[in-house]
Amino acid sequence: MNPRMSDNACNEHIVMLPMMAQGHLIPFLGLAKQINQTSGIEVTIVSTPLNINYLNSTISKDSTQSSSSAKINLVALHFKSEEHGLPPNCENTEAIPLHQIALIFHASAFLEVPFRSFLQDLIAKDGKAPLCIVSDVFMGWANEVAKCFGTINVTFSTGGAYGTAAYASIWQHLPHRLTDKDEFNVPGFPDSCYFHISQLHKFIRDADGTDIWSRFFQPQIANSLKSFGFLVNTVEEIEPLGLDILRKYVNMPVWCIGPLLPSTMLLDQSGSTIIGQRTGRVPGVSPEKCIQWLDNHSGCSVLYISFGSQNTVSPSQMMALAMGLEESGQPFIWVIRPPFGYDLRGEFKPEWLPEGFEKRVAEKKQGLLVHRWAPQLEILCHKSTGAFLTHCGWNSVMESLSQGVPLIGWPLAAEQGYNSKMLVENMEVCIVLAKGVQSNLDKEDVKRVISIVMDKGGKGGEMKKNAVKIGELIRSSMKNDVGGKKGSSLQAMDDFVSTLLSLKNREAP
Repeated sequence: MNPRMSDNACNEHIVMLPMMAQGHLIPFLGLAKQINQTSGIEVTIVSTPLNINYLNSTISKDSTQSSSSAKINLVALHFKSEEHGLPPNCENTEAIPLHQIALIFHASAFLEVPFRSFLQDLIAKDGKAPLCIVSDVFMGWANEVAKCFGTINVTFSTGGAYGTAAYASIWQHLPHRLTDKDEFNVPGFPDSCYFHISQLHKFIRDADGTDIWSRFFQPQIANSLKSFGFLVNTVEEIEPLGLDILRKYVNMPVWCIGPLLPSTMLLDQSGSTIIGQRTGRVPGVSPEKCIQWLDNHSGCSVLYISFGSQNTVSPSQMMALAMGLEESGQPFIWVIRPPFGYDLRGEFKPEWLPEGFEKRVAEKKQGLLVHRWAPQLEILCHKSTGAFLTHCGWNSVMESLSQGVPLIGWPLAAEQGYNSKMLVENMEVCIVLAKGVQSNLDKEDVKRVISIVMDKGGKGGEMKKNAVKIGELIRSSMKNDVGGKKGSSLQAMDDFVSTLLSLKNREAP
């Protein structure tokens, strides 16, 4: 970015409006830091009180944040969960059972009134409208608000390009409802690209356009497609097909500004490094203990297992996974929570695992079970980690691929089934073990898939090579000097900011 543009940018303000979900708040904070650090633009993130407290705690645990914290503000909007049929202090999808999550999505639309009041006060203080609003793809109502206050809205998708395009198109068109077959085409995707009904979460599989989910997603996505542009948490070079589809589908500028990861993760060497959590959570096992455990295992030998912040598997699947892991003999770290149907934040009961399982794998130094939260970044960056059994949430995918770690997919919700499809078919870095909590799973499935992926030859070796290549592309995208120019994601960020400034200068009287 040239100094002249930077001087102009320092006088500007961007407002961000994330969805009330763990997997959205952290990328929004990462984006705020990227914008502020690369351009000097002041950024304000607004959300509900408990989510703002959570982001505050995350910043306080992030030593890299101190230099820019003066230019990143966090503002709480009025929100009372009880007013929307939710339990008290329920302001995040993590805090609610799966069957009630639709309520929190619908409740998010009621932030519009306090958001308008916030903008009025901000404009009165700054003497001008913010440079733009960056809203979550599920906060499409922000487009009309932006117009009312004389600014523009840019939609931010915390997912990848392929997953975002598939999620938007399938919710808008419900193409699986138009056929009796299990396979179907999706509008905007090539005719040769077929999706399978098993890749859809039950909520969308059952949707008919009048259900509670359709009534939220269809209008919010439609409104987001009226934005000035799209920001996507991906890298230009790793998703050529997905980006081609997304750009044609949204028909507006798309900037690839990912990966939104700590800079220490993007160094070219891996090892025993303390990176620090992005989530503000206290892990069940310290990073130091995880690193010490990993140091005692050979390179690329350990399987890491985690299903994200609010996903889990069924009791029978958990039992089969445990049995298969133990019989495989493969070293593993497993982030474990109560199974589906139980309180994820409740106490873990021994009967959900084979009798004596945790003690046996610990004594053999085969397995380390981490309850609730793990230092995921440190684990994925360690040279002993050979593969990641994951729900295929995009944050986890980017963290894993940035380190050249191939994947075993077990999509459970949201766009995860579409992500896994792309990771298998296009990137060739993934094998799918199961889909959702309804899949039948036995220990032989687990042993077979682990054997394939952890094998340094054959398919496992090819997956590793592909993951390493993608990791190099991800890291290069954030380098200041790649062949005499900035990496593609840094260039995209510069282009995003300069486009906004140019637009504002043209509109100035």
